[in-house]
Amino acid sequence: MPAYEDLMAYQHETEALGQIAGRLGWDQETVMPRGAAAQRGQEMAAMEAVLHSRRSDPKVGAWLDVVEGEPLDEVARAQVRQIRRAYDRASKVPADLAKRLARVTSEAQGKWAIARADEDMAAFIPVLDEVVSLKREEGQALANGGDVYDAMLQDYEPGTTAADIAAIFGEMRPRLVALRAAVLERPAPKALSGTFDELGQMALSAKLAKTFGYDMSRGRVDKAVHPFSSGSGSDVRITTRTSLEDPFNCFYSTIHEVGHACYEQGVDDSLALTALGRGVSMGVHESQSRIYENQLGRSEAFTSWLFGEMKEAFGAFGIDDAKAFYATVNRVANGYIRTEADEVQYNLHVMLRFDLEQAMMSGDLQVGDLEAAWNDRFASDFGYAVDKPSNGCLQDVHWSVGLFGYFPTYSLGNVYAGCLHEALRAALPDLDGDLARGQTDSATGWLRENVQRFGGLYLPQEIIERASGRVPSAQPLLDYLDRKFGEIYGLS
Repeated sequence: MPAYEDLMAYQHETEALGQIAGRLGWDQETVMPRGAAAQRGQEMAAMEAVLHSRRSDPKVGAWLDVVEGEPLDEVARAQVRQIRRAYDRASKVPADLAKRLARVTSEAQGKWAIARADEDMAAFIPVLDEVVSLKREEGQALANGGDVYDAMLQDYEPGTTAADIAAIFGEMRPRLVALRAAVLERPAPKALSGTFDELGQMALSAKLAKTFGYDMSRGRVDKAVHPFSSGSGSDVRITTRTSLEDPFNCFYSTIHEVGHACYEQGVDDSLALTALGRGVSMGVHESQSRIYENQLGRSEAFTSWLFGEMKEAFGAFGIDDAKAFYATVNRVANGYIRTEADEVQYNLHVMLRFDLEQAMMSGDLQVGDLEAAWNDRFASDFGYAVDKPSNGCLQDVHWSVGLFGYFPTYSLGNVYAGCLHEALRAALPDLDGDLARGQTDSATGWLRENVQRFGGLYLPQEIIERASGRVPSAQPLLDYLDRKFGEIYGLS
């Protein structure tokens, strides 16, 4: 099939160029000099122009028209499906708009970091307004008369609509609110006290990364303002951050990003630098990071091992035994930051962002009114006021880089993780014994075999259903949360 071979050779080069563009983004977040931001914006725009041109090249469409009529095996059909989807979407977005978006979002990322450090939302509003305007224009081109936000969601969770997500959130919110209220009425577990030196945190962070199966010969751990994972295949890098008073921020950010990275490292080598050679969606991606971080990393069994590691690294730190440490790790408390939120409240943070970004995309909420809208909604949902912009609408990088439609996939990932955890526990009855010894191989191996190795071969909900044996539902997650926190807080 010459047309298929030509298409795949062309796609291989496009994927390789995409990885190079991703490396520019990693560099910008980690080691790039602050003064290079404007030039980096131009560099990113130039790369996006090349990539957009390749993705929307008419010859891709011609090859697709030929191969879609030929008999193909399962992998080839999936390759063609993914390439067709990317081609159709790229063809709808004007090249100049794609280039402008790449330049503006690159610059906005730097301005967001400065505004966040300076607690200055007013300085960020003009560039965010430009990003929102460009994203609306892109969404309108992609929607072709349909719903703009639904069109944006397809970049992150193909096949999902805002109505689907709203229905899931409608199921989750009452039980989460009730659990939160019940937990916060009980005495809180003891918090960590003292300070934890940065070098010690980074050393234990690296050990945790390896413990969860991250291949350091194909990756690295660096520091960034906002932890993230970047790359696929043989070059998958992660970042974390440190806090002298809160080492859990570092440790669980690391485990979370390792979940993302292991997904990318776990994709079958035969799919490398193809349309299937990466995670199929952000919801499935998030299922891996969240199950690594929470159901495994915050389990009673694993925290008993981590307790010993922390004592060895830092000496005494005010927690008497492994049982108390488990409660401390899973402590539910008021807080502003989504990435630091406990499992009970995390999804409530996501729901806030989901509603606000839909309103911005529809034009019902103007960027200049975002801070007030955020603060009002936060006070309503959580019962206390936002004290500063970095604890409010400047805390996340996503909107600065144009990732509208991304936030709800965090909660979809939690839902998917709940389904996978239920199946994983059934398949691995001795899992707690392994985790208590700091051994995650059985769990991460199960996830690699049942989810990660397939990359983009199957559609998002299909891969979760194949792995868990059930249609994705919030029920397993909600039952897990009620059971876990009911036990920790003596609710039952």
